[in-house]
Amino acid sequence: MTHQIKVLGISGSLRSKSYNTMLLRHASKFLPDDFSFTLAEISNLPFYNEDLENNLPKSVTEFVELCHSADAVLISTPEYNGQIPGVLKNALDWISIALMKKPLALKPIAIMGASTGLVGTARAQTNLRNLLFALNMDPVNRPEVRLSQANLKFNEDGILIDDKDLQMLEQLITNFEAKVRKHLEENS
Repeated sequence: MTHQIKVLGISGSLRSKSYNTMLLRHASKFLPDDFSFTLAEISNLPFYNEDLENNLPKSVTEFVELCHSADAVLISTPEYNGQIPGVLKNALDWISIALMKKPLALKPIAIMGASTGLVGTARAQTNLRNLLFALNMDPVNRPEVRLSQANLKFNEDGILIDDKDLQMLEQLITNFEAKVRKHLEENS
């Protein structure tokens, strides 16, 4: 039996019918059979507070363990006022503290985003790329999946139906797979 490659998905949206969560779930369908996908729960993470470091909340330790065990990461983010949402920033802040031993450092990551607006999530993704640099992650640079007018591109079952966006998403996951395999080969 071959090693199961673990991919951690993080959605920057907490909404129950989040387009970003739908986008992540759809992206996971393009992953090869030897990849597994787990969607992280970040809604229960408390706001980062240094006072909590001495007695970490269970939700934080569980999230950190997921990050440590992942071979690679997929993040989908909405754009709020030109930035990533606070809940995503908070999750990334928790794993950036020295106590956590940098669980995502050097790991491959692909980012994407969905928005109901006309310009997609370009500014939020630029903001997110700055954070990935600070976390010392290894991002897939192209293609940039910035799904605009997401409310028109998913059907009632949460399936992405826009052919152009499907092709972009599939290409991103193909490039992500190649980066992950190369990373694992170099580090085995």
